[in-house]
This record gives sequence, C-alpha cells and structure tokens, in this order.
Amino acid sequence: MSSLLLARNVRRAISVVGGGSGGTNALSGVRPVARRFVIDMSYSAHFMDFKGSSIPSSMKKLVVNKLSPNFREAVSVQTVTVPTPGDADLLVRNRFAGVNASDVNYAAGRYDRSVKPPFDIGFEGIGEVVGLGLSASSRYTVGDAVAYFGSSAFAEYTVVPAKESVPIPAVRPEFLTLLVSGATAHIALKRLGDLAKGETVLVTAAAGGTGQFAVQFAKQAGCHVIGTCSSDEKAGFLKSIGCDRPINYTTEDLAKTLKKEYPQGVDVVYESVGGSVLEVAVNSLANKGRLIVIGFISGYQSASGIPDFRGSTLPVKLLQKSASMRGFMLLHFVSDYREAMGSMMQMFAKGKLVCEVDHGDLAQEGRFVGLESVFRAVDYMYAGKNLGKVVVEVFPPPVSNKL
Repeated sequence: MSSLLLARNVRRAISVVGGGSGGTNALSGVRPVARRFVIDMSYSAHFMDFKGSSIPSSMKKLVVNKLSPNFREAVSVQTVTVPTPGDADLLVRNRFAGVNASDVNYAAGRYDRSVKPPFDIGFEGIGEVVGLGLSASSRYTVGDAVAYFGSSAFAEYTVVPAKESVPIPAVRPEFLTLLVSGATAHIALKRLGDLAKGETVLVTAAAGGTGQFAVQFAKQAGCHVIGTCSSDEKAGFLKSIGCDRPINYTTEDLAKTLKKEYPQGVDVVYESVGGSVLEVAVNSLANKGRLIVIGFISGYQSASGIPDFRGSTLPVKLLQKSASMRGFMLLHFVSDYREAMGSMMQMFAKGKLVCEVDHGDLAQEGRFVGLESVFRAVDYMYAGKNLGKVVVEVFPPPVSNKL
C-alpha cells in the first residue's frame, strides 16, 4: 500500500469516523466513552498527568535511517524529546502498535521516493490521551482511549491531530486490527468481490492479519470458504472462524488440491502472497471469476520488492474464462471507510467478529514488549509464524496510584 497517501486519505476518513466535533460517531452499537466537554485551561503547560504518572522529557522511537528492504538494517531505536501537542492535537501514550508487511516496503522507500531518511515509521497505534491542546480539549480529555493511523506509531508517545483520532471504548489491541487489516478485507470483498451466496472464495494467507477478516466476511456472505495456511494449528483456527476447507500448503499441494476438490474453479480469490501462489490462483479461477490482489508479501524483502510471476499468458487465461484480476489499495476507497469501520465495530461488539491478535507469546524470545521488540515482530511475521494480526505492546497498562 502507498503509505504516505494511504495515511493522508485514511486519516481523513478517520476524522469522519470519530473525531468530528459534535458529529455522530460511526462506531454506533458500541457504548461510547464518557467524556467531559470542558475546556481544560491547564493547556498553558501543554502536558497533563494521566492517573498521576508524569510524562517524561524523553522517549524512544523507531527511525528509518537508511533505505533498505532489510528492516533491521534500515531502522534504529533513537531517544528523542517527547513532542508537544499543538492546539488541535492529542499526545497519545502508545500502548499497542500494529506490525504490517508494508513496514518493510516503507523502510525501503518504495512508496514515496521524495521522502529521504531520517523519517518515522509505524502505521497503526492505540493508547491513552495524556496531553492535548486547548481546541482538542473540547472533544477529548486526559485518559480517553484512542486509535489512529499515521506514520509514526513505532514510538512511546505520538502527537496525533484530534480530528484524525478514533475514540474507542477501551485500549484493546483488537480495535487496532480493524484500522487497516479489517478495513481492507471488508471494502475489497464488498466493492471488488461482488460476493453472492453459494459462491466459492479462496483466501491466501488466511490466518494472517487481513486474511482472518476475509474468511469471516466471505462466510457471512454465505460463501464456501477455502483458506491457505502453513500449519495444522492455523488450520484449526481457520475452522473455528468458519473456514470450510483450510489447506495447509506445507503438507498438501495447493494446485493439485484445488484442481481435485474444486474442478469448476473458485469464484473469488483474496490474494496477498504473490509469485507462485498468484499463478495457482489465476489457474484456479472459475468462469467469471474475480481475483483481488491486495499485496504480494513473498517479494517485499527482495531487492525489487516484486516476486517473480509468469504472466505472459495471463490475458489469454482471463479471456478464456471471462475472468478479472483487480488490484486493491485502501487509499482509493476512502469514501467506504466510515461504513466499514462502523459495521466492523458493531459486529465485534456483538461477538460476531473475531479479531485475532498475535503478541508473540510463542516466539522464541517471548512476547513482543517494548519498541525494541518490533524488529523481532517483523522477522516473526515474515517467517510466517503469526496467527492473526502481529501487535507489539509498547507500554504496559498504567498503574493507578489510588489506594
């Protein structure tokens, strides 16, 4: 995804979702956080304590110092001054940050060649408001839980425009999974999938951050869902969220399995792997099939960022089946974002949507806690070990000083 443009456009959509003054919150169905609409004159000092814990003068954040698809080579941890929120800004103490495949592309400078190092990184954050400007205090107060999408979430504290923040009921990492991963699946399948009851849908990397949502949305549409994964544990998870036919590609040949069990082909493919998997997906399309490309993670860590794909016969294959192959980038569907977020939040509140989070509890060095663990989390995801959305706990929960 083109992250700078995506950040600008999705943040604009987020401002419609949750940050507009006096507007109706799109997250209807979820009980809103109680807030006081009082101007806080302590803005003169810019900072306000949260539950009695003072804000330090310095913090850690990740910075891209060199353009490279090798995340460890491109990024470093730096200690900097905690930023000061402006009049319409919030200072968010980040509790959780999301890890995305596109973090590697961003660190390699593939999205905007005009941006030169050093620059911040990290697309999704969630935490508590610990400071705010005078104008921002008309809509938020210290202690409010917010989520946001930007380009500097890999930091202990981040300044976020109030109008671009999403108020949430509580600081839970499940809400973070919806900002990009959930929204991508929801909008792509609705706008490009054109799902119909009884159709067959193939989701690649189905147990990953966005794949888990594609499986559930396709099942809710009354489709028969096939999901690829890399372990029996993931296959079990996929069954638990409604996947009819998990395929563990480490023990089953994907192409042969699809040809044998689905001789008429699949109607819709939600594809994020690329390379040979994309080739299998093309060859497995049914007549009038629709293939949606949302990424190609298998090539992101290469020098070019693009996996090999034998596509010389692609026009013929699509023509013979009256099939289509379309790309999806969230920034091109900003007008759909509000409805998607509202729908997903309501489903989650009603227990009708699973938002699986992987904190790295089973990783070799343990849970992803602290900014330094982002490096491990990226490696973990690219090794295909994650089940659900990879999330780093930036800060532990604040401790109340009340007796």
